[in-house]
Amino acid sequence: MAGHSQFKNIMHRKGRVDAVRSKVFSKLAREITVAAKLGTPDPSMNPRLRAAILAARAENMPKDNIERAIKKAAGGDAENYEEIRYEGYGPGGAALIVEAQTDNRNRTASDVRSAFTKSGGSLAETGAVSFMFDRVGLVAFDAKVADADTMLEAAIDAGADDVKSDETGHEITCEQSALGEVAKTLEARFGEPRRTALIWRAQNTVDVDDETAEKLIRLVETIEDQDDVQNVFVNFAVSDAVMAKMQG
Repeated sequence: MAGHSQFKNIMHRKGRVDAVRSKVFSKLAREITVAAKLGTPDPSMNPRLRAAILAARAENMPKDNIERAIKKAAGGDAENYEEIRYEGYGPGGAALIVEAQTDNRNRTASDVRSAFTKSGGSLAETGAVSFMFDRVGLVAFDAKVADADTMLEAAIDAGADDVKSDETGHEITCEQSALGEVAKTLEARFGEPRRTALIWRAQNTVDVDDETAEKLIRLVETIEDQDDVQNVFVNFAVSDAVMAKMQG
């Protein structure tokens, strides 16, 4: 399990749906604004902006919010956000990569370091764990758009490196430099993907016991709850039993 979305359902327990949604919208809007500011406000000419808009649609973010975030960048009144990557170790020696966008580097570093320390983990130097991950492009589709064989053939033709298909959907990965072209080619055949993104994919996963897994999930939740954090990627595997317990 690598990525930040596998714990989303857990975050929605405890009756925090509205609060979580508001925070998610805020983070999505920040990424849209940053992407539009770094490139062009036209998503057809700006792959990063298009990916940010797709992510927003997947979370049912209102169209007005999306357009407002783009106009904020075009208007020149957007905050200047710095993109920072943090790396560290959680309980059990599991590796985590944290991507943040911040207008206050000291605040964000302090918040992230505090989360690691309180969990029994530690924040490390940049590069300390990223060598255990590959930076790749991801394109994801719902399962209903095609069967596994059809998607595999199409993905290979589009220049992708790997496809994983199951009842939840299709995940196509490719070289990060090829993401725009692969996504465009597959979209022409299967329609709009539910997600396109650059991710950190763990080369290998670390097995941890249930108690450690719960501590790690809480650490990820704590980090993801911070306003400046956009994504958390991990290299540990969690049993179905632990996921069910944490969702209970």
